[in-house]
Amino acid sequence: MSRRAARRRALTAAVASGLVVSGVSAPAALAAPSADAVIAEVYGGGGNSGATLTNDFVELANRGAAAVSLEGFSVQYASASGNSWQVTPLTGTVAPGARYLIAQAKGAGGTVALPTPDATGSLALSATAGTVALVQGATALTCKTAADCAADSRIKDLVGFGPAAVIREGTAAPAPSNTASVARGTTLADTDDNAADFTSGAPTPTNSKGETPGETGPPAVTAKIHDIQGTTRISPFKDRKVAGVTGVVTAIRSFGSARGFWITDTAPDADPRTSEGLFVFTGSTTPAVAVGDAVTATGTVREFYPDAPATSPYQSLTELTSAQWTVDSSGNALPAPTVVTPDSVPDTVAPAPGGSIEPLPLEPAKYSLDFWESHESEMVSVSDARVVGPTSSFNELYVTTKPKQNPSVRGGSVYLDYDRLNTGVLKVASLIPFAEQPFPKVNTGDVLTGETSGPVEYSNFGGYTLFATKLGAAKDNGLQRESTRAQRSGELSVATYNVENLSALDSDEKFGELAKAIATNLAKPDILNLEEIQDNNGPANDGTVVADQTLKKFVDAIVAAGGPRYEWRQIDPENGKDGGQPGGNIRVGFLFNPARVSFVDRKGGDATTPVDVVKERGKTHLTVSPGRVDPLNEAWEASRKPLVGEFVFQGRTVFVIANHFNSKGGDQPTHGRNQPPVRSSEVQRAKQATVLRGFVDKLLASDKNANVVVAGDLNDYPFSPAVKTLTAGGALKDLIASLPESERYSYVFEGQSQVLDHILASKAPRGADYDVVHLNAEFAKQASDHDPQVLRFRPSAGNPVQDAFYDLADYLEKVLGPYLPKP
Repeated sequence: MSRRAARRRALTAAVASGLVVSGVSAPAALAAPSADAVIAEVYGGGGNSGATLTNDFVELANRGAAAVSLEGFSVQYASASGNSWQVTPLTGTVAPGARYLIAQAKGAGGTVALPTPDATGSLALSATAGTVALVQGATALTCKTAADCAADSRIKDLVGFGPAAVIREGTAAPAPSNTASVARGTTLADTDDNAADFTSGAPTPTNSKGETPGETGPPAVTAKIHDIQGTTRISPFKDRKVAGVTGVVTAIRSFGSARGFWITDTAPDADPRTSEGLFVFTGSTTPAVAVGDAVTATGTVREFYPDAPATSPYQSLTELTSAQWTVDSSGNALPAPTVVTPDSVPDTVAPAPGGSIEPLPLEPAKYSLDFWESHESEMVSVSDARVVGPTSSFNELYVTTKPKQNPSVRGGSVYLDYDRLNTGVLKVASLIPFAEQPFPKVNTGDVLTGETSGPVEYSNFGGYTLFATKLGAAKDNGLQRESTRAQRSGELSVATYNVENLSALDSDEKFGELAKAIATNLAKPDILNLEEIQDNNGPANDGTVVADQTLKKFVDAIVAAGGPRYEWRQIDPENGKDGGQPGGNIRVGFLFNPARVSFVDRKGGDATTPVDVVKERGKTHLTVSPGRVDPLNEAWEASRKPLVGEFVFQGRTVFVIANHFNSKGGDQPTHGRNQPPVRSSEVQRAKQATVLRGFVDKLLASDKNANVVVAGDLNDYPFSPAVKTLTAGGALKDLIASLPESERYSYVFEGQSQVLDHILASKAPRGADYDVVHLNAEFAKQASDHDPQVLRFRPSAGNPVQDAFYDLADYLEKVLGPYLPKP
């Protein structure tokens, strides 16, 4: 299960050492640069996710010495492919040195309106790639290539932005974004090379009166950083223009689409609630400052959210945007970072008003989220920090500042209840170029020795994040992947494993690692309950639902790794009905070792036929095997349906139910602005647990001594309502609850070791021996993001005498086994 999504990621950036373009002719330029009216700025992210401004816009400027009439002119827009042009007619004039603002389409997001525009259109500009032209006339252009447009004398100026733009002057301008525009420099140079003339940065719409969004309200005020940060999460100067903001540059982000620099005031106030740090946002333009520069800045204060501010579940980051600054001096000493010790961060996460905590005064000595907010954008340091979340593909890791807070036996931090979140967990990313210092590849339990320090910023993925300007050296503490013991001859072993979107298209390496885990680490379980088996062509969304090639490739890989040749049973889902990766058609299924256990096949099970329970000649059976549990019930909408199989082991019937409940997608984050967070996904899992429990009750009503194993990725915690429904009255036992607290986890998310996978069993299985086999979640290199589990037990025959003899034989094997000759 992946909880990742598209993000504004400050520290994840592609490193381009060169660009090779083949099969593309040299870009054309217009006949002559414009001597007066030019396109000065283009922004297409208005109202999009993360945007502050509500509208797209095009801004013109007059670089000449005389006024320019726009009567009869138009601005026109073509998508990146250049297929057709859309028109906005213009009127009026542009004075020398002045601007002319054309408002375009309004989006659903954003909170700040443009200043009063000089013209209004309805063009929905792309936020990342397209072409805008200033045209003499209001007839739509017909040119579709750079060369053809260069030959059209009606075009006075043109800008193609984003690498995909087909029509452009010279090379296309850089790509803007939802939070950045492309704009000419202050000299309005027009060389007919868009890449040379335009840079990407924070949008600065200005109308003919010289008004900007920050100037349409109250006048600019002089403010210190602690005034801007204030005593709550939202700046008292939100959307206001401020001036005279002073501080020393402590860190620079010089890559990605969220570039900028952090400043800290060296003359702090005495209020522990007010941060003395501030991030100055410059979009995709690298700021011309150096660490140690003392600057005085002017700009507009914004609260940045990663999605629509009105509905965002996340916290905001207070930023200074549309900024201008002067460097007053250089080479200044940096303010000392705040040293975070094990006692610095409170144990309680946040107040619980039942809604937003944004208007509440910060209490940094009482709540962990308030502690970090009171240090937002300041430099902080941690020393000898233990890793509790391994390095991810996004070049980030998690450490704990509170090493004694719910430690796992292997170095992590265990999440044990809704009100026992590990507040010491802190995400670490890096501002240091990877060519200078590669990001460390660490596992849980490793240590970043010495000092790790840098500014702290809120991220929608992981919460408060230390962006390191100094990164401690990684100490390998030698974490090993676990293996479990083999089952004895009288024990049946049932394992569950989420294999993370496995399809036949996956690499031999992934299949090999998963197969090795089954053959070696899991000691060849008799029955293997699988989640996230995809169809044969994985994410290709072409209607394919069969998974025989995926399963065959997996079985062959297990044999090659030294395991048995398993057989499989599963039911193909209806196309697109079971959720997961679009096109993947993930499902649950069984592998079983026919040399140890047999599968009872009963025809009739398909994607929509429900399985039921019958009793024949005193024996409880399934009506179909394998079969799905009430697959048309609304509880399973866009989610995997449980699969029940009837197995026989040494004459004893065992019912195994494979599960993969709906994901946690849509839940509010534990570090978000709403406290306590709303866990909306629990509603569906509660329904799923009720339906599944109803089926288990049917089995046990038919045979109170039935051997029932419920296993899989329930996507929920042992203390969740769903799991409590399954275990109510003791009909099923959640075996992970039998482990010490320090061992209760199968998954690591945002540095919290937690439980998503479960094996539950009825009372009948005897001699239960349960194990979570940690071989993925704590490691930087993973075959899956889940750890598998295994249950070994002696199935009941329902007859006390037979069970007694069975138990005696198993006991003798356990005691005498080490002394018997090996086969």
